[in-house]
Formats: sequence, C-alpha cells, structure tokens
Amino acid sequence: MPDTIWLPDLARFDGPKYLALTHALRDAVRSGELAKGDRLPPVRDLAWRLGMTPGTVARAYQIVTQEGILEAAVGRGTFVAATRPKFGADQALLLEPPASSRIAARAEGGPVDLRSPQLPDVGQNAAIGAVLARIAAEGGFDYLGYPGLKRDGALRAAYADWLSDRDLGAVTGDDIVLTLGGQNGLGLALQCCLKGPRPQVMLEELAYPGFRHAARLNRAEVVPVALDADGLSPSALDEVCKRSGARIVCVTTEAQNPTTVRMPPRRRAEIVEVARHHDLQIIEDDCYSVGQASAPSLRSLAPERTWHVNSISKSLAAGLRFGGIVCPAGQGEYARLAAQHSYFGLARPIADLMLALFTSGEAARLRDAAQAVLERRLELALNALGTRDIAWQKGLAFLWLRLPIGWRASTFMREAESAGVLVRSADEYALVDSHAPNAIRIAIDGRSPEPDFVRALDTMARLLRTPPGDLPV
Repeated sequence: MPDTIWLPDLARFDGPKYLALTHALRDAVRSGELAKGDRLPPVRDLAWRLGMTPGTVARAYQIVTQEGILEAAVGRGTFVAATRPKFGADQALLLEPPASSRIAARAEGGPVDLRSPQLPDVGQNAAIGAVLARIAAEGGFDYLGYPGLKRDGALRAAYADWLSDRDLGAVTGDDIVLTLGGQNGLGLALQCCLKGPRPQVMLEELAYPGFRHAARLNRAEVVPVALDADGLSPSALDEVCKRSGARIVCVTTEAQNPTTVRMPPRRRAEIVEVARHHDLQIIEDDCYSVGQASAPSLRSLAPERTWHVNSISKSLAAGLRFGGIVCPAGQGEYARLAAQHSYFGLARPIADLMLALFTSGEAARLRDAAQAVLERRLELALNALGTRDIAWQKGLAFLWLRLPIGWRASTFMREAESAGVLVRSADEYALVDSHAPNAIRIAIDGRSPEPDFVRALDTMARLLRTPPGDLPV
C-alpha cells in the first residue's frame, strides 16, 4: 500500500510543533482527509517536508497512536485506525470544551472538570434576577438607542471604586474603558497599541492561551520571553527587545498563569525600567487576582505606558462578560473611542445591572461569599496534594503541579481523564518553540458538589503514587 500524500498546514495551530502536528492529525482524520486504513508518510519523510526533526513527528505520531486514532504495525508503517480518539484528548486542548458524556458514563458522578476555575453558586443568579426585575418594575429605561461614550460615566466611576483595593496609581472613571470581559479587554488593548504592517507582541514563554488568540486576531506575531522564579525575566525582556524590535509586552504580575508566581516589588521595578528604556507599551493582565494586591501594580509604577486589564469573570460571574481596562494616563478617551468603533460599548441593560450590583454592595458581598468557598476548596486540594511539588497562592483559583519521575504531563492528563478528572498540561501554555515543563495546572472547581471535588483530588493523588511501570517505545 503506498503512503498517503499528506502535508498539513501547521500555521493554523498554536503551541509547540509536535502539538500542532497532533492537532492537524486529529483534524485530518475527523474531516475525512485521512480515512481509516490510510498509511501515513514515514516519520523522516514528513519531518523533511515540514522542516522539523524526526523526533518531533515521532512524538506527535505516538500521542495520536496512544489515543487510538493511529496504529503502528512493525515493518509496515503507521495507519489510521479510527475516526475518533479513545480518550478525547483533543477536546481537552480546547479553551472551554463541553463535558464529555462518554466519561460521565464511565465514572460515577460524571467528570470533574479542573481545566478552568468554576465559581460556586452563592446566590449570583438570584441577585442578578432581582436587580433585573427591579429595573423592569421601575421602568423609565430606554434601550432603543446605541450606547454612547458619555452614558457609562457612573458605571466607570463605580468600577474604579471596585478596583480601589489594588494599587493602580491615581485612577478615576475617566481612565477606564469598559469591556466585554477580560479577553475582550486584551484584544482592545492590543488594538490600541499595535502599529505597523507586521507587529510583534512579547509574551511570557508560558502564558494564558488567550494572549496568543488575541494577538493572532490582531495580525500580530508572538515572541516568547523567558521566565524565572520571580516571573518575567528583565534581562530576557531586554534581549528580546534588542533582537526583535517588539514594542509591546503582555505580563501577569499578581498571579502568573499557569505557574502561580507573584512578581515581587523589585522585579516589577526592573520590568518598568526595561520598558522605559525601550519605550514599550505594557499590557498587565490582572483578571485572576482577588482581594488586596501584594505590591504596586505596573499601572502604578508606569502609569504613562501600562494598560491594566481586569474583569469580574473569576470573582463574581463569568456569564455577564463584564470587565475593564485602566488605561495609561490620558488615554481613556482614546480607548473608549476604540471600543465605540469596535463594539459600540456595553449593552445598556448590562451597564444598568452592573451599576446596581456595584453601588448596592451586592457585588462585593457575592464576591466575598464565592471566595470563601474557593478558599475551602483550595484547602482541600492542598490537603490531598500538598506533599507534592506544588505551587499555589491564597485566593488563587488554580495550582501548578510539577509531576514526579515516571509521569509525563500528556500521559497523566489522559490517565486522569479516563478516571473522570480533566486537567490541563503545561504544553497548552507554551509558546511555539518554548520549553514546556513536565507539569499540569489544576483549577479549583467551585460548582461541583464537594464530595465529587474531593473524589477528583483523591484520584489524582492515587495516580501520582502509581506512575506507569513502563515507557512507550
């Protein structure tokens, strides 16, 4: 049987090259481009045509073979064995995929999804419903016209007060543009900063995938910058600036995602020094921090160049899609005009709802109640896994677990999934050609019943105690 002529376009996929090829293989099988029984190109041939090492291709083939999509026959080659994976690992690589009914049928109580933090229900829906009912009963609203640049002044002032527990420097409502959540805020900040026909954005070498998506949607190339124990490395940032000419850097200071690192004050000052030397624009992602910040933000240290992105998705309710950017001093009106041109501003019912939640104190009450539940869940996670090499922060809704000898992140993720627990591999946060440590991120799930959450923790603890006894060859 001749080899199938297949040359995928890997530019469509983010992450390391082997993961991009893994995605391409799955997509080709699902779409029918590769049919059951087709023989794939030999590893060396495909590696040569794609301009990568044979080891990279072999790793991708191995992952998809372990999922049951491919099968390797000694002396004959690698063939398409099935049109769907055994483990659903491709679904685990999406940002917010639906729960797998297949796992629900196999694991009592259904899967526990620890890929993205889930807020507990502490009465948010009831509070939102009550506010909307009061607005409807009082009447007097007019939602027929478009949102305007001046209409949301009271809400911007209320949001500035909501953020007052952080050291952001001098901030008023005039410095804020309201956004449709944090991801929309990242995209809008990039739209305000990017210039030139081939712009570049510097990201932490392990970074929230939403940074990459926002950059790609804004036609920007991403350039990785090394991390160390204190977060983004200022010397690496300086070197990348000299080498690439990039003039925008995205950074997380309070809760680096996924490593949980909180950047110390001295490091923040060093990052600002490099940014001023190279005249960088800074996009500071603060969507995960809850409560009192530990040190002055980059917006406080460099108010002339920092776009501080925040949202309520991790503290109050993700479904409301509400957030904001504290803009560089004097840039608020410019950013609000950009928002007007992009999405006309917030929907007016949402603006009225959020203003009522903030000014009544209801938003703060619900935030504190949700945080109490998440802190209890974090304590449970530390009790179950705390003897392992784990990084965490009080108030943070995820943990970073470095796997022990005997486990690879991809293998652990599949084994956990087969046992009804969904987690994220470090590979999903690595930029192209960046090193991915042998680690996983575990999110705190506040929605599942506590016994199910504990069961998921016990499952992972059991797996960590019993690594595979043999290695695939």
